[in-house]
Amino acid sequence: MTSFLISLAVLIGGYFIYGKLVEHWFGIEPDRKTPAVEFEDGVDFVPLPWYKIFLIQFLNIAGLGPIFGAIMGALYGPAAFLWIVFGCIFAGAVHDYFSGMLSIRHQGKSVPEVVGHYLGEPARKFMRGFSVVLLVLVGVVFMMGPAGLLANLGGQGVLANTSFWLGIILCYYFVATVLPVDKIIAKIYPLFGAALLIMAFGVGGMTIINGLPVPEIGADLSHPGGLPIFPMLFTTIACGAISGFHATQSPLMARCTQSETQGRPIFYGAMIAEGVVALIWAAAAMSFFPNGIEGLNAVLSQGGAGLVVKEVSVGLMGTVGGLLAVLGVIACPVTSGDTAFRSVRLIIADAIGIEQTSKANRLKLTIPVFAVGFALTFIDFDIIWRYFAFSNQSLATIVLWASAAYMVTRDKSHWFVSLPAMFMTAVCTTYILMAPEGLSLSAAISYPIGITAAIAAMVAFLMKNKATATAGSAA
Repeated sequence: MTSFLISLAVLIGGYFIYGKLVEHWFGIEPDRKTPAVEFEDGVDFVPLPWYKIFLIQFLNIAGLGPIFGAIMGALYGPAAFLWIVFGCIFAGAVHDYFSGMLSIRHQGKSVPEVVGHYLGEPARKFMRGFSVVLLVLVGVVFMMGPAGLLANLGGQGVLANTSFWLGIILCYYFVATVLPVDKIIAKIYPLFGAALLIMAFGVGGMTIINGLPVPEIGADLSHPGGLPIFPMLFTTIACGAISGFHATQSPLMARCTQSETQGRPIFYGAMIAEGVVALIWAAAAMSFFPNGIEGLNAVLSQGGAGLVVKEVSVGLMGTVGGLLAVLGVIACPVTSGDTAFRSVRLIIADAIGIEQTSKANRLKLTIPVFAVGFALTFIDFDIIWRYFAFSNQSLATIVLWASAAYMVTRDKSHWFVSLPAMFMTAVCTTYILMAPEGLSLSAAISYPIGITAAIAAMVAFLMKNKATATAGSAA
């Protein structure tokens, strides 16, 4: 329990100490007009109070990620605490802060446009396609999962039909994607965001009050399946430490932020809050079941992370916990899925230059996107979705390198961004080499190649910066 409590304190302290340093190194300009003020259009550019933006951002980037990912990561033991804490403070929150603030600095543009500005046109084109595919996959899976859960809640007739619920969710997604951000998202999502936090604090509080045997860092524990911590843990726990999906969501709220001073609580703060949720669920998952991690593994094999959420919630908080578990497992992915589709609309609009104040223009983009999404619900995602973890972390890595390049253009130190980018390059490269869905190579081969790739990326980055600086001096 001591390791968990210290980890929690360090994570929260990271917001106030390192978050303040990141804000200082970035160099906010409090008097600079934000896109929400400069381009207010009543649709996507809508000034909102910072606390609403924080809760919406938190819900958008979270969904079930910090819960399900942390539960799966708990199989690695207390090493999960270290990754959540240090990954969140030094990588994930920095990534989210830059993805939001750079969007603010670039007229609220989506992540492919920002990345292209700093890494070049090939990177822009790649990120456009990569982001759209990733987001459509997220949206579709977040339709299918909740639809199946709703159909299995015990209803009869049409209420037990997955296709019925799929149609309901699809219609909701369509409306939420087309309507102005302040009509549904700004009104409802802060409530869901608060509910997700309350659920986590309830689980965390009861874990402490009941004195559950949370293992300490340094305990002799290993993954029941024999999986190595590096790089598997670093892709298993994504949303609770660092996730490229967040970079696609931050521009949505960058278009609603009224001052650059709000960037730290909204973007850095939402990631820290997500890390707190992940830390709590990792601790509860490790300690709630008999035989600890072995018991957790047995429950996962029976019903997956969803069953773990139900057992832990009801076991620690009774009937209320069960209701919150249903809310979390069903509502949270829905509220992340619709913003995934909204992000697709905006990415395509930015790419081809179609303004979105016109409802007709929004429909022109939304209808084809949803037609593709609906068609994909008939495809088996078991194989395709296994690549999501790798793709997600790869996107985060690219955004970190673009953020480091931004710091160079400002003639400021880039190391606090480029070093996490280098680390994530090693993670992604090693993962695709070792993972069953990758090349299935041995650690003896994968580790050296992963480390070499990370060093090569840093050398290439530094050489490009040096060449740019030399060209600038000559000019």
